[in-house]
Amino acid sequence: MLKYYEFQNSAKLLAGKFALENVPGELENLGCSHPLLLSDHVLAKIGALAIVQDALLAGQVPADTLFTDIPADSSSDVVNEIARFYRKSKCDGLVAIGGGSVIDTAKGVRMLLSQDVSDIMELMGCEGIKRGRQIPFVIIPTTSGTGSESTLVAVIKDTQREVKMEFISYYLQPDVAVLDPRMTQSLPPRMTASTGMDALCHAVEAYTCLQKNPLSDAYATAAIRMIKDHIFTAVEHGRDASARLAMASASMMAGAAFSNSMVGIVHAIGHSLGAVCHVPHAEAMSILLPFCMEYNLDMLSEDYGRLLLYLTDEDTYAQTPHKERAARSIQAIRDMCSTLNTLCGLPLTLRDVNVQPEDFERVAQGAINDGAMIVNPKQAGVADVVGILKKAW
Repeated sequence: MLKYYEFQNSAKLLAGKFALENVPGELENLGCSHPLLLSDHVLAKIGALAIVQDALLAGQVPADTLFTDIPADSSSDVVNEIARFYRKSKCDGLVAIGGGSVIDTAKGVRMLLSQDVSDIMELMGCEGIKRGRQIPFVIIPTTSGTGSESTLVAVIKDTQREVKMEFISYYLQPDVAVLDPRMTQSLPPRMTASTGMDALCHAVEAYTCLQKNPLSDAYATAAIRMIKDHIFTAVEHGRDASARLAMASASMMAGAAFSNSMVGIVHAIGHSLGAVCHVPHAEAMSILLPFCMEYNLDMLSEDYGRLLLYLTDEDTYAQTPHKERAARSIQAIRDMCSTLNTLCGLPLTLRDVNVQPEDFERVAQGAINDGAMIVNPKQAGVADVVGILKKAW
């Protein structure tokens, strides 16, 4: 048992059938009668935004104050623009409908408004943001991977310097998170697979990093089992509401787990792969996870061995010799990736996503300087990371 640890997952959760229809009541409880809805053009085009608007209107909440010009990467300029629009429109709360970029943007807007500043860059500084003025905030995720609805982090690009800034605060979590299967039923199979594996990576790293604690362990293992049980159904039968809700719940729990413990080498290398080679984050996680687990194996054999129970089943766990369980856990993840490759073309190697060997050194340099590397149980230098990249290629 640890001598000391901290854990926060403060958002109220609305999950399941017709969860959206309960949002008006929550907004009323929060004192919000004129929310600003944040989303993007794609979600507006495919009708996801309209589903939320209909639910709000059914509860007599205005749903016509919108901002949908949110780019794929959240930026300081957009955050500042939305805050000006919010004030001009005399709104009194935020409802974010979207994936990681929309949610990070909304977190940035809430930060700016709560601190009563005009430029989000005035708030730079890790874990330095106070509660400030209360801005009612509801998040409705449309993917099941980032877990952003339960994390303490927002990543926002500094447009002037072309650098992604990480904001960390206990006051970034929303008042309410809404998991409604209607929001993810239109996700294509490959995106369903990659985001699901992203959530699995969050859970595995949360369970094994140096800052793990009993509560993050509980969230992580529950997420792993739920992903194992439902990811294939969600990929093959996207309209299956039960599988979609399970994956959304697992993503949320994995997000809560790593937000309160941290991640590790998979994310350190993945962040650098995204920056140098523009590999989509979720696909980088899926490719790297088994190779990085092999690298950590000598330090984490006990933890990886325990995960076999959640990655397979009770019989497999009981019948596998103790010394073989860790390797069997890694194989279980490889088997999962292989099945998803067959079902929807999820990439298995770095070669599949057009990474070139001549970029390995640059990727490795970025990875060893990434904050996630600090809490990885096994230290890694440039040569170690290059070795992992070669194996994953």
